[in-house]
Amino acid sequence: MSRSVPAGEWRPSGYRSLTRRAALRVGAGLLAAARMRAAGKRIPLGGNVILPGATAVSTLDGQIGYREIDDPVVLAQEHKRLGYTAAFCPEARPGDTARVNAIRKAFADVDVLIAEVGAWRNMMTPDPGAKKANLEYVMQRLALADELGVKCCVDIAGSFDGNTLSGPHPKNLSKEFFDGTVENCRKILDTVRPKVAKFSIEMKAWDIPDGPDSYLELIRAIDRTTFGVHIDICNIISSPIRYYNNTALIHETFQKLGRWVLSCHAKDLRWVPQVNVNFEEVPPGDGGIPGQGGGVDYHAYLTEVAKLGVPLMLEHFNTNEEFLRGARYIRSVAGKLGLSI
Repeated sequence: MSRSVPAGEWRPSGYRSLTRRAALRVGAGLLAAARMRAAGKRIPLGGNVILPGATAVSTLDGQIGYREIDDPVVLAQEHKRLGYTAAFCPEARPGDTARVNAIRKAFADVDVLIAEVGAWRNMMTPDPGAKKANLEYVMQRLALADELGVKCCVDIAGSFDGNTLSGPHPKNLSKEFFDGTVENCRKILDTVRPKVAKFSIEMKAWDIPDGPDSYLELIRAIDRTTFGVHIDICNIISSPIRYYNNTALIHETFQKLGRWVLSCHAKDLRWVPQVNVNFEEVPPGDGGIPGQGGGVDYHAYLTEVAKLGVPLMLEHFNTNEEFLRGARYIRSVAGKLGLSI
């Protein structure tokens, strides 16, 4: 498996020098065309809702999540109150018909789409026992998504570092890792055989898939119609060149993968100046280089998401205010583009 986008050598498709005037003309034309293509599509927008009294929990990778109240009616109504039209799936097990029906009804009653079922387990851990248990858990999550009628079940490929969820390891970009991921995905899909849901892998900077080209290779190798694409554009902005040219990266990613996209994640990146490159995750609209602005191009991102009408989910923040600040920014950009959220 060859990597067609070597680290540190990426250039956007069609990269070339433009005069400022020519660039403005091209940009204006692209924006107008994008608006026409995206018009009429509604983007379901959601995020983590932190209820009063929720218990903070830490993942293997040190990120903070929240263990919420079990009542799906309360959770669904809070999503509605905060203005969300999409939600992450509450905790449930496949086969628990009463729980599944309660979740489905609670969110349908307030017109909030369940966007995705997360299956956050390390499928490439070198520990055979842990790997078996993790794959079984992922199969349960895909089965739950199918039972609920949720289109997207998403996991990360994992890591050869068995002490993390998907941490860096020298072999995570190897042919061995690629082949192992293909085998894992085929096994999951061929065991569950979902009728509605599809399984997808979230892209990461130091795992496969690490960009649109390696994701395309993965799709072709897995060769299953029940395998789809999940996009978190921040996860693959892994170098200054990708950061500076993230508009082109966004368009290229959707151009190559759009037909398979099931759901997307929303956040932004702030460049923290220091000797080494450090991109810090922040709410949409808070990104950029201090004193210069920039950050993720949400005009481009929302335009591409709107063409597909797939959910856009805010994640990884610690307070409702951070989530809502990001949501307000997304709505403001969508308004300028004439898009419905």
